[in-house]
Amino acid sequence: MSPSDSDPRSINQLLASLPDEEYQHLAPHLEYIRLSQGQILHDRGEVIQQVYFPTRSMISLISVLKDNSTTEFAMVGNEGMIGIPAFLGGKFTNSRALVQVAEGAFKMDAEILQREFERGGVLQKKLLLYTQALLTQIGQNAVCKFHHSTEQQLARWLLCVHDCLGRDEIFLTQQYIADLLGTRRATVTVAAGNLQEEGMIRYSRGKIIILNRTALEATACECYGIVTDEFARLLNL
Repeated sequence: MSPSDSDPRSINQLLASLPDEEYQHLAPHLEYIRLSQGQILHDRGEVIQQVYFPTRSMISLISVLKDNSTTEFAMVGNEGMIGIPAFLGGKFTNSRALVQVAEGAFKMDAEILQREFERGGVLQKKLLLYTQALLTQIGQNAVCKFHHSTEQQLARWLLCVHDCLGRDEIFLTQQYIADLLGTRRATVTVAAGNLQEEGMIRYSRGKIIILNRTALEATACECYGIVTDEFARLLNL
């Protein structure tokens, strides 16, 4: 375990929300690991053996079609966890959990989390509320893709990544972002160029720097506020 990450509750908000007694049931089973960009934490059809509580990483939940095209439908950072089917009882999922921005996460055995979930208490309540919040994000992302411009979607997406990471530099290529948003790279290039001209971001090959978050919030569609408000309401984030 990294010295700076000695207490998972200091860097994962879901773990931080647990009372000490319930957290101590989990603590012996939490293992800090370093993630790598492009790492698949679970893939479609696989039984989920491990669950993950990200620290300063960002993980995309993506749908993969037969032609290998992909679209992100949710994003998970240090506010949540990867592996919801483990405690809901479904055991596996048809989505892929892909590390987009890598640092660390706390890993634990899925069966142990399910056992602790079945005890009831605050852990069970928090995990169910987190699931509801994540469903709100998934639903709002679907609406966003049909009703808002690429520029609005990109601003919203950058804000979400910024929330996950807590830093202004994002190391992702425009092609990568285009694949996640389910659009063409040229479309993302135009949208990013507009945001840069307005002084909101600066981008170069493989890196985007957020310069003016307030302006990004003004440009983003209403979906960003709806999702963040729901996470705050349900989880007090």
